[in-house]
Amino acid sequence: MRASPNNGDRRLSGTKTSWSTDTVDPRERFAYWREFVCQSLFNVSAEAPSGDFIAQMKVRISGQHRFLTSGSSAYSFVRTARNIANAPADHFTILFQVRGETAISHGEDRFVLRPNEVGVFNGRQPFNASNSDGARRVVAVLPLPMVMSRVPWLRARPLYRLDSNSRFLNLTRLHMARLASDDLNETQSNLLAENLCNLISLATTDAEPNRLPAEVQLHALRAYCRENLHNPRLSPSLVAGRFCISVRTLHLRFEKLGQTFGSWLLETRLEACAKGLGDPRQHNCSISEIAYNCGFNDLSYFNKTFRDRYGMSPGHYRWTKSMDAIQKSRASEAPPKKG
Repeated sequence: MRASPNNGDRRLSGTKTSWSTDTVDPRERFAYWREFVCQSLFNVSAEAPSGDFIAQMKVRISGQHRFLTSGSSAYSFVRTARNIANAPADHFTILFQVRGETAISHGEDRFVLRPNEVGVFNGRQPFNASNSDGARRVVAVLPLPMVMSRVPWLRARPLYRLDSNSRFLNLTRLHMARLASDDLNETQSNLLAENLCNLISLATTDAEPNRLPAEVQLHALRAYCRENLHNPRLSPSLVAGRFCISVRTLHLRFEKLGQTFGSWLLETRLEACAKGLGDPRQHNCSISEIAYNCGFNDLSYFNKTFRDRYGMSPGHYRWTKSMDAIQKSRASEAPPKKG
C-alpha cells in the first residue's frame, strides 16, 4: 500500500505540506512520487529511473504563491502539450539550484543549472528536464500575470538562466531561500515575492539602471542599500551616482514609500540590528559589533535611536529576546497537560 503525504491529505490543504519516499516500499517509491508529486502537484510526466529512488519535498503555500525545497535521486520529467491542454498553468517557475544539476530544454533552447545558479521558465510552455543524483533545489512558483507585469520580455523566452555576473543574482538567491522558510506570514511572503519579481526583472534586462521603470528602479535602489548596509558612508549622492541618476530623482523614488532616503536607511539599519540582537547565531557578537556591521559608526547615536524605535536599550532588547526563546523552548519540551 502506498503512503500518503505526511499530512495525511493528498490535496494541498493548509499552508505547509511535505512528501517523502522514506516510508514507502522501495519497489513503489517512484510510482508514489510520480502520482502524488509529479502529476498531482506539477502536472508533469515523469520517467522511471534505474536503480533505487529516494526523494523529499516541502511545500509552503501563500495565496497564489508556492515555495518549495526538494531533493531526490536522478530522474527525468517532461511537461507535454497534452499536460498543458489538460491543466493549463498560468505561472512562472523560478528555480535556484542548491546542489547537483538540473538540465532543462525547450525546443532548441537548453541550459544546465549548476550549484548557485538560477533559472526561470514559463509554465504555459512544454519542456523537458532531468535532475542529477542528489540534486537539491529551491523553487518559487508565481502567477504568470505577476511576473509578466514586471518582466514582459520573458514572454518570448520560455527558458532563461540568470547571468552569473549579474549583481542582482546573490539577492535573488537570498530571497529564494527566505521564501522557502517556514516562519513567514502571508503578508511577508507577498512582499518578498513582489521583491523577487523585481529582482528577476533587474537580473534579466540589459537596460541601464537609469532607464528602468520607476518601481523597478526603487527596488534596485533599496536592494543595493541593503547589500551595502554595513557601509557608514552610504549617502544619497553615493547611491544616486551608482545608478546614474540625480540626487533629486533618488529622493523622488523614496517619496513613493512615504519616507525620505535618510529615514528609510535609519529604519532599515535599526531593523537589521534588532534582527541581529535576537539571533542566537550572533550571541557571541557584542552589541557594538552588530551596530557597526549594520553601518552605525556612533554608538551613542545608535543607542538613542534604538531606544526611540523599540522603547528599550539594545542590551535590554537582546535579553528580552533571549528570555522569549528560552520560554518557547521550555514550552515545547513540556509534557502535554492531562485533560
